[in-house]
This record gives sequence, C-alpha cells and structure tokens, in this order.
Amino acid sequence: MDMTSDNGAAGETSTLVLTNARIVLADEIVHGTVTVKGGSVVSIDAGLTAAGAIDLGGDYLVPGLVDIHTDHFEKHVYPRAHVRWDFMRAALAHDAQIIGGGVTTVFDSLCVGATTDNPERAQILAPMIDALERAQAGGMLRSEHLIHLRCEITDPETPALMQANIDRPIVKVISVMEHLPGIRQSRDVDAYVSRASKSTGESHAIVREKIKLLVAEKSHIGETVRPKVVELARSRGLPLLSHDDTDIEHVDLAADEGVAISEFPCTMEAAREARARAMLIVAGAPNILRGGSQSGNIAVRDLLNEKLVDILASDYVPRSLLDAAFMIAADPALDYDLPAALRMVTKTPAEAAGLGDRGEIAKGKRADLLHVGLHDGHPFLKAVWRQGMRVA
Repeated sequence: MDMTSDNGAAGETSTLVLTNARIVLADEIVHGTVTVKGGSVVSIDAGLTAAGAIDLGGDYLVPGLVDIHTDHFEKHVYPRAHVRWDFMRAALAHDAQIIGGGVTTVFDSLCVGATTDNPERAQILAPMIDALERAQAGGMLRSEHLIHLRCEITDPETPALMQANIDRPIVKVISVMEHLPGIRQSRDVDAYVSRASKSTGESHAIVREKIKLLVAEKSHIGETVRPKVVELARSRGLPLLSHDDTDIEHVDLAADEGVAISEFPCTMEAAREARARAMLIVAGAPNILRGGSQSGNIAVRDLLNEKLVDILASDYVPRSLLDAAFMIAADPALDYDLPAALRMVTKTPAEAAGLGDRGEIAKGKRADLLHVGLHDGHPFLKAVWRQGMRVA
C-alpha cells in the first residue's frame, strides 16, 4: 500500500483535507470539510476550505465499507473447476476486487471443514490464511483483511482444523454452519434436487438417493462438533455467528449458546425470533439487488420492511454493499435514509466484530473514506483512502 497521501507527505504525519463534500455521518449528511491527520479524522466542519484541500465537487464522502462475510477469495483460488491458482496471486486478485467495491475492512470467510461438494476446502484453509498474512505484512494489500472462520459442523475434522488456526491474530470472527439437504438453507429438498440435477446432469432419482445416503452418514455429526466449535470461539472471546437459521429452534439453540448474531436467516420466523432474542441480523446484499434469494429463501426486502436487518454482507459479490446501500436509501417504499442504509455496511458490522475504531466518519476514528459519485442512480468510486492513505 502506498504510504503517501495526495499531497505527497509521509503517511503517518501527513494532513489530508477533503472539502466540498456531502459527508455521510452516522445519523446525518453535512456539506463541508473533513480533515485527517495521522490516519484519523481530526475535524469535521460545515463549510468549505480552499487552501491545500481536495475539492470533491459536491460528491459524497462516506466511511469505508466493512464486509463481515465474503466467500470471494476462494473464487480466485479456483478460478475454474479443478484449476487451483497460486495462493498469493489469488489473494492479490481478490484484494483488487474488494477495494474496488469500496470495502476497506473485509472479513474473508474461509470454510473450516470440508463439505460433500467441496472436499478440497480442508486442504486450502491454512495456505489461504498464510497468503493473506504474508501479503498484508508485506504491504501488498489495499484493504485490511481479517478472517471469518466458517465452521462446518458436519465434518468431524472441523474442531482440529479450527484449533490449528483460531489463534492466528488475523482471525477475528467465527460462525457455525450446517450444510445438509433438508435443513437450513436447503430446507426445500425438491428445489435442492432440481438445482443439483441441473448442475451434475444426474437424474432426480439418483440425486435423491445420494441425499439419502449423505444425510444418513452426516446428520449426527453436528451433535458433537457444534459444541466444540462454540466452546473454542467462546474461550477466545471471539464474536460468534449462527449461519442460515431457518427454524425458531435454530435461533433458540444459538441464543442459548451465547451467539449474538444470526447470519442470513432463511425465513421470516427465524428473523423475528432472532430479534426477539436480541440478536443482530446479517442479510445478503446480493439478495436485495437481485430482488430475492438465489436459494429460494426469504427476500431481504421483506426483512427490511420489518426492520429485521442490522448488517448487510456481500457474500459472493464484493461490489454489492455499495450498490445495496444506495438502492435502499433511494427506495421510497423502504424507510431508510442514506446514513441509516450505510450504517448497515459500515458502523454496525464494525462494532459487531469488535472494531470500534472505524465504520463512521467521526473525530478520532480511522480515516477509511470513500469519494463516491452518483450517476443515473448508480454510485461509483472516485477515490479510496485507508487510514488517510490513498489506496484507490
């Protein structure tokens, strides 16, 4: 990362002044000037400053986005089926897309434990983390990359894999997931069979027989694996998320375990129960942009209408956070202004992950900032600063 700001001064001691901006604060928009020194915001002033300032031309200045869950790194490790890319080069390609979406803090969500569809995940976990650590230590990454370990409880090897990686300083968030047909995300078995049949070319009958064998083999594993995952996360004091809650019982189990965040609830009843149990709720930004779930589950728009979304995650499209926030704010049928919509992709996920130093434009906070233009309803990045340094 280039450690000089726009005025060419040394990074940690330089002063950056951004003026003539619509500054999106946590609760309001102010037309004015932001001054940054030593990587932090030192003042926010209503009014314009000319001398030595960068004129944003009346565009938006918003906090750098915080993405609590993206699976995107793995797509660069496997750019095509059966093609494994060099891990370092994959990390750099991934980072380019992350920062290109305005995400200055990303939680790369890496699978702990193999699934039937992706048995290689157990082998690539440590090398992916190694690559991110090396690249970050070498100043090669423009976004700050942290790790969200997604722990698959249907694999008996998950606790050992988790134990081997959980104490790395880069690991900050843990989630518990269970991918079996007939439960959670894939509760609709007929829909799952149809998707699998199209993907593999196998008949519905063959797919159903495979599902029967799979469930018989793995359905009992989670009873012993899940408590171990939860205990490891709690012993380290890491935020813990429950993935794809579908039934009320899923939410209650998680809440009783001390889980504070329900990630991607699949049904309205699960989301309502999560709110009743005082849990934060994470939803997928691609869902709101598509107009519905790619798995046939609850539409995020319906959750937004009931105020059942606290955090949006990009999941599989890094750019989706920026688009979703502006889309939600522009929709008169949804009761969210731009500061409220942006909190779901900045302040709230930062705080949920224990990162109170960022996520909003405020005095003393990290100067992770986006210069955003708007054309025909589409937000687009003009510049990105991380800790006051220009990175895009």
